[in-house]
Formats: sequence, C-alpha cells, structure tokens
Amino acid sequence: MKTALTIAGSDPTGGAGLQADLKVFNSLGLHGLSVATSLTAQNTVGVESVLRVDAAFVEAQLTTLLNDIRPDALKTGMVYSLNAVAAIVHIVRGFELENLVIDPVTISSSGMQLMEDGALDLLRDQLFPLSKVITPNISEASALSGIPVKDEKSMEQAAILLKKTGPEVVIITGGHLENETLDLIYDGACFVRLRSKKIKGEFHGTGCTFSAAIAAYLAKGASVQTAAEKAKAFVHEAIMKSYALGRGMKILHV
Repeated sequence: MKTALTIAGSDPTGGAGLQADLKVFNSLGLHGLSVATSLTAQNTVGVESVLRVDAAFVEAQLTTLLNDIRPDALKTGMVYSLNAVAAIVHIVRGFELENLVIDPVTISSSGMQLMEDGALDLLRDQLFPLSKVITPNISEASALSGIPVKDEKSMEQAAILLKKTGPEVVIITGGHLENETLDLIYDGACFVRLRSKKIKGEFHGTGCTFSAAIAAYLAKGASVQTAAEKAKAFVHEAIMKSYALGRGMKILHV
C-alpha cells in the first residue's frame, strides 16, 4: 500500500491539521503516517493557544518512523518553531525523502500567529529547496515574497520570486480573491491557471486538505499539475458536502 506522511499540528476539531491530512490520505486510498509538531486549543471559531512539541522529540518521532517505514510522499503543515523546522530539514536531507509538499502555514483564519519569529525565513531558505511543491495562499505568498498579492498579476510576480527559493513547482492558492478561486501553478517555464467559482461561506482546513491531496496523488505517481487538478476537484467536492458542527467555520466532508 502507498503511504503518505504529514508533519503538522494537531487540531481538536479534526477539520484541519494532521487529523484532516490523515482523513484525506485514507479517503484517497493511502495509509497515513503522522508526526506532531504542536498541539492547539482551537475550535471552529478560532485558535486560542498553541503548545509546541520540543524539536528533539519531533526529530525522534521522524527518525523512529522513517527507520521502519519510508513514505511515498510527505507534507508539512503547521511547524511552528524555528528549531522544529531545522529538525525537519535535517531529516529530509538525511533520509533523502522525495515528493515533499510544503503548506507554509503562518497564521490562522482568526489571526493567531502559527510560526515563531524566524521560522518562516528558515522554512523558505532551507526547506523550500528540498521540496517538490509549495502551496502558499495569497497571504502566505505575500509574507514569503515581500510582494502584496492582491490580483492575478501580483500572484505571477510572487510565484516567480518564490520559484527562485528552490521548489520544483510553486502553487499559489487564490481562494481569497474576489468572486473566484484561482490556483496559479508555476514550474519556472510557464503558468497554469486552475479557476473555479467561489463558494460562499467560511470553511475550515481547505489549505490542509488541498496540500494533503496533492501529496496523496504524488504518492500514487501523478505529476504535480495532475495532482493539483485532482486535489482542487477533491477540495471542491469536500466543500460542497461540508457541514456545520459548531458556531464557526464549516468542516469539509473528506
């Protein structure tokens, strides 16, 4: 059986984080593996607090797991601490892991900071060059590139700059653009645009679900573009079937 690994934070709602990633992997026919980088106190309304997992234990989880099982693909989500990023870089290099998808989670929908100072820079400078694809949303792309991403042209500019940081492919997700969702794929040679109508409402874990689905399809042998196209369709269906459990964002039906 194909396997995929998520290195991410825990979300008690099950709508995002490593719990959502594992649901995606299972839904797409893979065995899911997970390593926790942090624990969160959150619900569908927002994130209240974050407890980081010590970087040495993040590395211990990874080393013990990878000495026994080698994933066909892996993704990172919320990493939080600078030292945890460094540990992941060390492990990815040491085990020569392939098909790395990076979802550079920096801030929650409710405004909670989800990375320590300096961690995002280290992620960009040392982990991006080891990745198959990065999947920042337009807010994260702005923080990473220094370009205020507000429209399709600025998405292109940010993608060009982010490609220079080393990933094979950049995918900027534009779910927050007005009236439509535009996911922009850039491989250094050309742009591919995946468009769809924006669905009204607030939904929990769309970025996690998208990046996890890409990792799953890469594990099954798809190209990045095919994986992205299938992942977008997967997320769209999950949104269409989403449901409300609490007072805040809806949970995707994965």
